[in-house]
Amino acid sequence: MTNDPSASNDPILIVPWFWIGDFVRVHSVVTLLRAQAPQRGVDMLATPLTAPLADYMPGVRRAIVADMPRRRIAVARQSELAERLKAERYGRALVMPRTWKAALAPWVAGIPLRTGFFGEFRFGLINDLRFGERTLPRMIDQMGALALVNGAEPPAQWPLPKLDVPAQESAAWRALRGLMPDGRPAVAFAPGAVGTGKAWPAANYAALARTLAKEGLAVWVVGGPNETPLAAEIVRSGGEAVRDLTGPDLRNAIFALAGADAAVTNDSGLMHVAAAIGTPTVAIFGPTSSWHWKPLNPLAAILEPPLDAATAARVQTEGNRAVAHRTTADVPPALVAKSVRAALERRA
Repeated sequence: MTNDPSASNDPILIVPWFWIGDFVRVHSVVTLLRAQAPQRGVDMLATPLTAPLADYMPGVRRAIVADMPRRRIAVARQSELAERLKAERYGRALVMPRTWKAALAPWVAGIPLRTGFFGEFRFGLINDLRFGERTLPRMIDQMGALALVNGAEPPAQWPLPKLDVPAQESAAWRALRGLMPDGRPAVAFAPGAVGTGKAWPAANYAALARTLAKEGLAVWVVGGPNETPLAAEIVRSGGEAVRDLTGPDLRNAIFALAGADAAVTNDSGLMHVAAAIGTPTVAIFGPTSSWHWKPLNPLAAILEPPLDAATAARVQTEGNRAVAHRTTADVPPALVAKSVRAALERRA
């Protein structure tokens, strides 16, 4: 058995982390695998939420959609998924989460080579077992290492994630939503975030919307159902220039971020979506390390409360612990507005 991707023609399955931002990051691994072995198809396991992202990832053959509960094994669903995986005749699976449950269906399906890091005593379930995950500083370093031959040096630069949204699909979506171009630049707001303290206050987004609306810009608020109350507050502040585009279908956010001239986000999954699309993105960080968690793709600006020299020196080794005291509220709306204007000027 070899873990050399070029030694087989059988397709590869990636079992990724399923948070939106992490799912986007995995496209770097897809690109790496396709460069190593262009003859092998690459599929991604996906949840119903993240599956639309795979449609816009160059090099992904298909998404295998499975709706698995988080806190139980769900034996019947695991068995059904294993049967679907078996039918695809995968030669290798990259299992990125270190959980026993993540490795179960690939093992039951009999995928010959199952690569993953040590965790939860998965001996046997993972037969290409890797160690040293915690010595790799960023999630992309951990993900990418699984795509390399065991012990190989990582590349100097991982491939950048990319979401390629066809212009005709974006135009059709805009027409359906009544968002036809009217000469005003559009700025997408993504006010949601998973994790305590990561979201810039809704009142600040509302103030920013009011400022941009007065300057003749359109504002589109994107996110899931949890962000709908935030969107309502922003609409009340910004008036008719603001549109609430929140809802359960991630595809709406993908199209909005692809059609916008700039985006303002928290450290969130939609930050990664916007960056991978190539939309100039102003990202606001607080109690998380931007060095560890920013996208590989270039951003228009990273705004965060200032750090003293001693704390800044600790960030790369301590990560979020070094900046857990910071709050996004310390990033003023005026600074964000200035960064948005600069991003729009550069794009123009």
